Amino acid sequence: MTRTDADTVGIVGGGIAGLAAAYRLQNRGHDVQVFEASDSIGGLAATYETAGDPIEKFYHHLSKSEHTIVELASELGLGPDLEWRVGENAYYVDGDVHPLDTPLEILAYPHMSLYDKVRLAALTKEIDLRGPIPRLDTYEDIEAFEEVPVKEFLLEHTTRGIYENFFEPLLDAKFGSRKEEVSAAWLLGRVKFRGERDLRRGEILGYFDGGFARLIDALIGTIGRETITTGASVTDVELSDGRVDRLVVERDGNETRHEVDSVIVAAMPNVLEELTGYECDIEFQGTVCSVVSLEESLMDTYWLNIADEAPFGALLEHTNFVPRSRYGGEHLLYAASYIQSPEEDLWKMDDAEVEETWLSGIESLFPEFDRENVNWIRTARNPRSAPVYERGYLDMVVPYDLSSAVGEGVYYAGMASRAQYPERSLNGAIEAGYACADLIERADRRQPIAGYAE
Repeated sequence: MTRTDADTVGIVGGGIAGLAAAYRLQNRGHDVQVFEASDSIGGLAATYETAGDPIEKFYHHLSKSEHTIVELASELGLGPDLEWRVGENAYYVDGDVHPLDTPLEILAYPHMSLYDKVRLAALTKEIDLRGPIPRLDTYEDIEAFEEVPVKEFLLEHTTRGIYENFFEPLLDAKFGSRKEEVSAAWLLGRVKFRGERDLRRGEILGYFDGGFARLIDALIGTIGRETITTGASVTDVELSDGRVDRLVVERDGNETRHEVDSVIVAAMPNVLEELTGYECDIEFQGTVCSVVSLEESLMDTYWLNIADEAPFGALLEHTNFVPRSRYGGEHLLYAASYIQSPEEDLWKMDDAEVEETWLSGIESLFPEFDRENVNWIRTARNPRSAPVYERGYLDMVVPYDLSSAVGEGVYYAGMASRAQYPERSLNGAIEAGYACADLIERADRRQPIAGYAE
């Protein structure tokens, strides 16, 4: 038997990847210290206060396929608080809202032929109908489609009508001018990522009673708030003899150095580059996302994709998914748009201009909407909220272990990691944090301490 001492691990980033890494490392006896540059913990899962439960600044829910986060919630005692609800979907096309949850609603959708609907349904079930005999194995290996443009894939594997009348508006909303660069692997990953469906009602999605803040708070409580320093920017990773030695941290105008045996950068790749010089070529898109509190409900669905001209790619009425009674009776609506460049007008707007843009857009889609119905609007921005899953993406993924590229003891668990392919998620963030923790544990076991070998 070989016993090793536990590393002191510095973690850059207090989002869910960093917290998950800290949780696993602590469980295995390691000392951890988390440094978060902002004043809040949770990253993209940070929240606003409401008249009841807090609500996420950026919309969140879980799919039934996200097993790791479900297991973590159970370990933290939150299993009974994870609720699985129906998340109803609809498509706004030519001035009308078309529900698309049940087979009858899909059959009634007027903007695709019956043949196109059959082909689309087959794709969502991963059935290849191109030959005389349907195939069930074509889409098993999504990496085989990594270099195939999503448009080319859809035209070959479905029909032009499906592409133009269903997918193209969605791709425009998601990727804008970059849609031609997107890989078919991303789309197939989305198909696989989608979870269980109730044929009579729609997709089954998960949400915590009390919101995702419950998960963040449980992680903080388990790790210990004293191990997390907020308002602390890590400005350098110092190496000694090719191995990580210290972190330089700036807080309140003061600079301190912290000795560490390993470091996990659980942040965006631009942070990794600033700290270590490691360059990542993955392109990211930003998001402008507002929560709108309303006196009355705007629509009957949870998620509304929009094909018509609008300043937002989608509207999500959160309280058509989670009861509004949990928010003091408020109806809560998300209005959001992806940003492909910081030069876009929406990104340059201040909060008041964004709010005016959203409200004007809502009025154009829902003429009966009354601005007097609005209680408040809060707006959040993130310049790197999601990767652009372009062709060749896997070649640009940042490895978890950066020992050979940067220095021994340097690891990466941010959004450019392998766990966030082919779609980013909180589940992927946890898996990335776990992967780095496991690598550190494995490295420790290869370093026996004198006196403890048997």
